Amino acid sequence: PQAPSTRNDIRDCSADPPYLPPTATNTTAHLIKLRGIMRTHGVHVYIVPSTDAHMSEYISERDARLGWLTGFTGSAGTAVVTQDKAALWTDSRYWTQAERELDCNWELQRTTSIESIGMWILKAVPVEGNVSLDPFLFSIDTWNSYSRALHGSGRTLFPLETNLVDQAWGNQRPLPSSSKIYSLPAEFTGSSWQEKVAGIRQRMQQHVRRPTAVLLSGLEETAWLFNLRGDDIPYNPVFYSYTLLTITNISLFVEESRLSAAVRESLRSGCPGPLCVELQEYGQVSAHVRSYAQDNVTVWLGTEYTTYGLYGIIPQEKLLEEKYSPVMMAKAVKNAHEQEMLRAAHVRDAVAVIQYLLWLENTVPQGQVDEFSGAQHIDALRWTQEHSRGPSFQSISASG
Repeated sequence: PQAPSTRNDIRDCSADPPYLPPTATNTTAHLIKLRGIMRTHGVHVYIVPSTDAHMSEYISERDARLGWLTGFTGSAGTAVVTQDKAALWTDSRYWTQAERELDCNWELQRTTSIESIGMWILKAVPVEGNVSLDPFLFSIDTWNSYSRALHGSGRTLFPLETNLVDQAWGNQRPLPSSSKIYSLPAEFTGSSWQEKVAGIRQRMQQHVRRPTAVLLSGLEETAWLFNLRGDDIPYNPVFYSYTLLTITNISLFVEESRLSAAVRESLRSGCPGPLCVELQEYGQVSAHVRSYAQDNVTVWLGTEYTTYGLYGIIPQEKLLEEKYSPVMMAKAVKNAHEQEMLRAAHVRDAVAVIQYLLWLENTVPQGQVDEFSGAQHIDALRWTQEHSRGPSFQSISASG
């Protein structure tokens, strides 16, 4: 028989008392707070995803609700909380990490399937139980999958626009970014934002359904359309925003105080007229879309980046749904100038990599480099290249 595990870097909840490594987070207080708020709202089950309101692959600290609640810092997971149980679902990349970071309040479910989450909920919650989530943090597909998993079970899927984790987090939650949103110079883009808007409007007029508006939720869509960049999310040059583009109007939902004077001037240069960008508060997008959708309109959107919350505001017969918006499709096809810029960026990066390989050849035999110092060194070499804005993800460094 094998001896019991002697690893001390993962939790052991079967021990008496339970063993927790120093990397585990005590989540008892957070769960007590959340459960109290759930009772106030009459919620039996609350589902917490790892994404943000724009379906971003990477998120800001302010949106790391899953991390705050569970202590788990992996990039993909779902937490489900009832009054007496809590469980985390994540994939095999993160099982060891979860065992290091979770305390014994949490069951680890080694799968990501919504069917598995549904089965767990059916066992944990009596019939007529109320299953709640924030519809502005779930994709249309994910919402429909939960709906199917609970269908006919007597449990109700209930969208709650007040985010209960945000309420529990309170004033400890990180503030939104206040850094400046800046323009990407014309020498990098090859097209002005006005030309891009004209191209999207042309696609609208050529579409058989003649949509009256395009709604953009993906952060890179708005950034690309207006040639703007920010740093709201680490490793991603984007900023929190939505866009509603009609044949005659452009509404950009963004924190206006963050736009530099030059950016504001560029966006307002066509006012009044069809190339005038009306700046609206970021938080007003739902109210604006609801009001717009009352008229005789057709709204074109990409389902991959639109949350169920925003999608549900627009009556079904007024929707034109495709997997990706026309902006995402246009952004995917690089013009000749963008292609040239891409190649030049790869050459600059190759120089940094070659410098790194030479450095490794000289340094490794001396026993003076490990994975971490190696990653720091290649990041530093990349930073010295012209136009560098930093890496697109944390360097993944391993040997052996």
